[in-house]
Amino acid sequence: MKIRQLDSLSLIDADAWNGLLGSDYPFLQHGFLHALESSGSVSMVSGWQPAHCVVESDAGELLAALPLYAKHHSYGEYVFDWAWAEAWERAGRSYYPKLLSAVPFSPVQGPRLLGQDVAAQHLLLTTLDNSLQADQISSLHLLFNTGSENDQLEAAGWLQRLGCQFHWFNRGYAGFDDFLAQCTSRKRKNFRKERQAVAEQGIEFYWRSGAELEASHWATFYPFYAATYYKRGQQPYLTPSFFSALAESMPSQVHLLFACHQGKEVAAALFLSDKDTLYGRYWGCLEEYDRLHFETCFYRGMERCIELGLQRFDAGAQGEHKLIRGFEPVLTQSWHKLQTGLHEAVADFLLRERAGIQRYHQEAREVLPYRQASDQDAAAS
Repeated sequence: MKIRQLDSLSLIDADAWNGLLGSDYPFLQHGFLHALESSGSVSMVSGWQPAHCVVESDAGELLAALPLYAKHHSYGEYVFDWAWAEAWERAGRSYYPKLLSAVPFSPVQGPRLLGQDVAAQHLLLTTLDNSLQADQISSLHLLFNTGSENDQLEAAGWLQRLGCQFHWFNRGYAGFDDFLAQCTSRKRKNFRKERQAVAEQGIEFYWRSGAELEASHWATFYPFYAATYYKRGQQPYLTPSFFSALAESMPSQVHLLFACHQGKEVAAALFLSDKDTLYGRYWGCLEEYDRLHFETCFYRGMERCIELGLQRFDAGAQGEHKLIRGFEPVLTQSWHKLQTGLHEAVADFLLRERAGIQRYHQEAREVLPYRQASDQDAAAS
């Protein structure tokens, strides 16, 4: 076996890469990651320098792969290590660059270490560890994995960090009213009131996906996306050409939702999907409308999930306001290995943080709008 580090995903065959992925999970497909690079959204200039690692047989067969980036800052990751960087800098050491395996700008759970050849995966992790031991980098990070890599990472001395997101689950609902029926009476009234408030403003919605997507839709969508960042005084992470490249490479998994007022688009949201999950990614509006964010990003996504027969709706990171709208707390994980000295300090911090995250995860369930089992039994009788 031999290992290669790639500064562009264009250097690897798309079918071979996707074959290692072995699923329709959208965020690690060759088309998605290559669209980030070809559009200039991910580059050395943006602080996300591609450094993907692959293991091949002597015959050239792709055996294992890890999407990887040399990071020169900690923006766009959603697992925050600013305090670690500051501590290392105070010790007179440089925290950047670090090596990060993640989906740029997308805190979505999924596989990270690709392929089924355990020996090849071990070689890949050993190579990364050698870079760390040689003091070429400060640290190694693997974010939002779903767990298939856990045993290998733990055996290699990586540290697990827990987080919490909020996901909505489609429990075989035939329609939105079926979901409402599982909620308390007071919460049902709140949901209907929120949705009615949007309807009374005369706002209408339409979806576009697959072959329906045209260049004009992306031209309409991008100012909404960019406005979300401009309002915070930031530049958008993604360039316009990323979205058009994405639609070209995986159109059936891309869904655009537009909100219209008096015949004019006033807001938009982008969703992606695989066979199980709907992912809400980017949204924006140019004018403020009461409750429009909840309708566009949550309720319409729930309905889309039911319509497509998907099991889960991941509407993005953070947002405790999702809890009262039926999104359940879900533990997430990331893994980290750092230079000696920093590694031990982070291990102690994570041990204490872990207890707090687990406690929060349990307490968050108390805010959910669902009826208790006893209430459901009484309603059924």
